[in-house]
Amino acid sequence: MIRIIALIASIVLPLWNMPLIVRIIKRKSSEDISVLWAVGVWICLALILPAGLTSTDFVFKTYTLTNSTIFTAVMIVVLIYRHNRRK
Repeated sequence: MIRIIALIASIVLPLWNMPLIVRIIKRKSSEDISVLWAVGVWICLALILPAGLTSTDFVFKTYTLTNSTIFTAVMIVVLIYRHNRRK
């Protein structure tokens, strides 16, 4: 039961980034999000990704893949809307 709860949490937790993406797109601005923070988090996730993908722990593997994928979307949206602000 603990593994099932952890697996569900490993999928749901990264989904909390989706409202951030939606908010940035609706406002057409990411100026309240630090680019340094977004890139720093993404770099850390990229460095963790190989360990997650090669792990035998299915929960860790799922969380690493889900979080890396969704946070990549966050970083891209932050960078796109930061770039558009300067035009």
